[in-house]
Amino acid sequence: MKITKDSAVTVHYKVANAQGKLLDESKEPMSYLHGGYGNLFSKVEEALEGQAVGFKGLVELSVDEAFGPRDEALLQSIPKSQFPPGVKVGGQIEGQDEQGHRRAFTVLKIKGDQVMLDGNHPLAGQALRFSVQVLEVRAASEEEVAHGHVHGAHGHQH
Repeated sequence: MKITKDSAVTVHYKVANAQGKLLDESKEPMSYLHGGYGNLFSKVEEALEGQAVGFKGLVELSVDEAFGPRDEALLQSIPKSQFPPGVKVGGQIEGQDEQGHRRAFTVLKIKGDQVMLDGNHPLAGQALRFSVQVLEVRAASEEEVAHGHVHGAHGHQH
């Protein structure tokens, strides 16, 4: 079966920076719903369109095609008193940006009674190399299409 819209696709992937340094890789297979559901970078989906089990490819993503440029407006300093005990540098917390949108923040540093937070994705501002190997392709169920993601093994659990 070839990968087309509404295919449930299972892959192994590796993500490296533009210099080839490995940043992330799948420990377990990952499944996604193909066809513009926002489950995978669109340029990677384009490269996988029409491919089948066994396909291996490398997709180069510009900063804009990956996680976008860094936004210095997403750096914030918050009083330490607003955090629960145990907040640590490198930890992640969920909060709201200045527009009220939910966002993950990384604790950059703790200086005195202030906690410095970064709301950028950790890979923002970087061009990426996305290596992918297709392990399985099947037609997605009506429920998966309705929900916009794959269910079951290597997908979303309800």
